[in-house]
Amino acid sequence: MADSSFDIVSKIDRQEVDNALNQTVKEVGHRFDFKGTGASIAWSGQKDIEIKANSEERANAVLDVFKEKLIKRGLSLKVLDAGEPKLSGKEYRLMVGLKEGIDQEHAKKISKIVRDEGPKGVKAQIQGEELRVSSKKKDDLQEVIALLKSKDLDIALQFTNYR
Repeated sequence: MADSSFDIVSKIDRQEVDNALNQTVKEVGHRFDFKGTGASIAWSGQKDIEIKANSEERANAVLDVFKEKLIKRGLSLKVLDAGEPKLSGKEYRLMVGLKEGIDQEHAKKISKIVRDEGPKGVKAQIQGEELRVSSKKKDDLQEVIALLKSKDLDIALQFTNYR
């Protein structure tokens, strides 16, 4: 019998992020507490979002609204890599990066967790920006998924190709 397997990936649903961003733009445009503050949020390249406002507090408030929209759309806040608001001329700019893919450091950490704490006979292989976990028993794979969900890793994980 062939081994069962699944992939551990860290991907961002760009359409959902775009929808959350558009909802944030609408809310910032309509809310009374953002009137006259020059608050705005927009894409800045492929994986960056730029927030502008006339004060540090307003920039952070726009970020909070954006986080709220992401949560409502079922996205993890672990995909965000928000910096600190920086003064640029007369306005504050806050750059928010989106983290996608599992880097080597996190891949090794996840692989070690699977090896050390997972059921016997489960193998984890690093394949670029994802991991493939395989085992003879499907129950062991489900145990690994539950184990990784219980760990507090600082990246968003999805489990795909379960077969």
